[in-house]
Amino acid sequence: MIPSIAKRFPYLKTELAQAEINLTPEDYIRKILITDVIVSITLTLSLFLVFFKLDINLLYLIITFPVLFAGMFVFFIHSPQAKSKKVVREIDYEIVYAGRFLLIELSAGVPLFDSIKNVSNAYPRIGKYFKKIAEKVETGKPIEQALNEVINLTPSDNFRKVLFQILNSMKTGGDVARALEGITEQISKEQLIRIKEYGKKLNPLVLFYLLIAVIMPSLGIAILSLMSTFTGLTLSLANLIAISFVIGLLQFVFLSLITSLRKGV
Repeated sequence: MIPSIAKRFPYLKTELAQAEINLTPEDYIRKILITDVIVSITLTLSLFLVFFKLDINLLYLIITFPVLFAGMFVFFIHSPQAKSKKVVREIDYEIVYAGRFLLIELSAGVPLFDSIKNVSNAYPRIGKYFKKIAEKVETGKPIEQALNEVINLTPSDNFRKVLFQILNSMKTGGDVARALEGITEQISKEQLIRIKEYGKKLNPLVLFYLLIAVIMPSLGIAILSLMSTFTGLTLSLANLIAISFVIGLLQFVFLSLITSLRKGV
């Protein structure tokens, strides 16, 4: 059963490797199925108590469990992609600095392998991938093969571009430093464009955030307080908790949206 499920997700092996999850697709699916059952049962039991308290028809739980199970499975099966995106942001944050560091090393006459080892010690996130290249070379693999394997392993398009340029220059006998300088400058310009685009998107989002998640709730609470004074309107603790929950949810949604738009530069 589990191998047949794994066949339905042919890219899961690559996604797990890029997310740095050291599990086979079969083991990962087995793990998330167990977690999915536990979470779904827990949520269903919680809903059972809520439905029983509110006198809601318990037959709805027959539909609730498979929906929860399917939803949680989709969430867990795509979680390596979400983790990979975080890794991409961390790599892209260091890519230009690491590229220039490598360029300075090569321009100073340091051999490529030694330059790769130096970069691996200088930058924590992208250095892990350079360290893997060095380790593969030290175990006897040609540096071209080591570069190819890490190209398939990294989730960052920008980092793949850098490694492709190094690999192509080595295969064609070109100047690695010149190729590296060109791709580093190109990535730097692309990141600058993305920063400007992020700034343009951020301005209206901040205005909406201040209006919907800050100003309107503050004015709303103030108006409700005045109404309770003059009209005798009473606000129960449950109402205040519900209002606080909605305000917190709005703020979480806006902050999540702002974070998702932010690039790793």
